[in-house]
Amino acid sequence: MQRILVVDDEVLIADTLSLIFRKHGFDARVAYSGEEALDCAYDFQPQLLLCDISMPGMGGLQLMDDIARDLPRCRILVLTGYYSHLDKVRAQAQMLACPAPVLIKPCNPQDILREAGNMLAIA
Repeated sequence: MQRILVVDDEVLIADTLSLIFRKHGFDARVAYSGEEALDCAYDFQPQLLLCDISMPGMGGLQLMDDIARDLPRCRILVLTGYYSHLDKVRAQAQMLACPAPVLIKPCNPQDILREAGNMLAIA
C-alpha cells in the first residue's frame, strides 16, 4: 500500500484529504504542522508528501526542503491557497531534486488523486 503524508494546518482540509486517499486504497496519515510532519515522516517514511505552504511555525517551503534532503525518495506535491507568493512557491518547488507540482486550492479531489497517482507511478 502506498504511503501518503498529508500536511495542512486546516484540520478539516487535512482530514478530508486523508479520508479521500484512504478510500482510494492509500495508507494516509495526517500532520497539522511542519514540525509534526517531520516527526511523522521519519517514522512513517511516506512515498508522497502532500504539503500546504502557509502554516504557523515551520512553513511548507522549509518542510519541502527538509523532506527533499532527508527523505530523497519521497515525492512532494504542493497544495496551496498562498496566492500572494505563488511565483516563489513554484520556483522553490522546481528547485527540488525532483521538482514538485503545485496545485491551487480549492482543487477538485479527483485532480489531487490523479496527480498523486501519476507521481507515485513514476517514483
